[in-house]
Amino acid sequence: MRLNEHQAVLAPSVLLVPYTEDHVPTYHEWMQDEELQKATASEPLTLSQEYDMQKSWRNDADKLTFIALTAPPPRTYTSCGYTASIQSNHRAVNPSCFTPAYSMIGDVNLFLYSASSSSSSDEEEDEHQIERVQQVIGEIEIMIAKKSEQGKGIGKKILLTFMWFILSSLEAVMGEYHAAHGTGKMRSCLKYLRVKIDHENTRSIRLFSSIGFEKGSETPNYFGEIELRLPMRESLKGELEGKMEAVPFVVGYS
Repeated sequence: MRLNEHQAVLAPSVLLVPYTEDHVPTYHEWMQDEELQKATASEPLTLSQEYDMQKSWRNDADKLTFIALTAPPPRTYTSCGYTASIQSNHRAVNPSCFTPAYSMIGDVNLFLYSASSSSSSDEEEDEHQIERVQQVIGEIEIMIAKKSEQGKGIGKKILLTFMWFILSSLEAVMGEYHAAHGTGKMRSCLKYLRVKIDHENTRSIRLFSSIGFEKGSETPNYFGEIELRLPMRESLKGELEGKMEAVPFVVGYS
């Protein structure tokens, strides 16, 4: 998506930044790891293919992604142009402050699908709503690639920060998606978030369950995955903020 091309999200423990070409070499190195390939159901790409994929993430209206970095200390680094912190009112970060190979933890992604094209079974909607509104499903993926950061609880902080951004920017997210995939409807509306996790990955299942995602079934699908869902509701953003160390804020990134 173009939405977050120049936006980062700053929280006490993590900083989410746009996926840029500068991040590709480190990301490519990560994805040579067979364990990560298995965990993400990914095939290894060439470096050239990885650069093409980064462009796709930036341009495709049905994909939203951030690279997760370790959060910088709560002070200002004027020498490199860093002018944002949780304690300040400054609202911009300069990517030159961060060395990708050192700071990068992983990534977090949102894939958007029309509910009518989803293979998942859904309850029937009001006919009038079906006619005017395109129901959309958001599927989340998260990867903690930096091994030294695994098992520390950072995944939950990244996930909460990302979901907070989605809900804070929901109108813009749906607007960009609808402009490219509107299918003649008046607007698009996010119906629920979901995640598909290998049924043996109990750590990830616990993570999403702790945030409020619920299993649709205890029986894995054909691919051995369990699907968990979190329906959209007006109170959801406040519920997420109640689980966070502090409310994040969106800062400029250029």
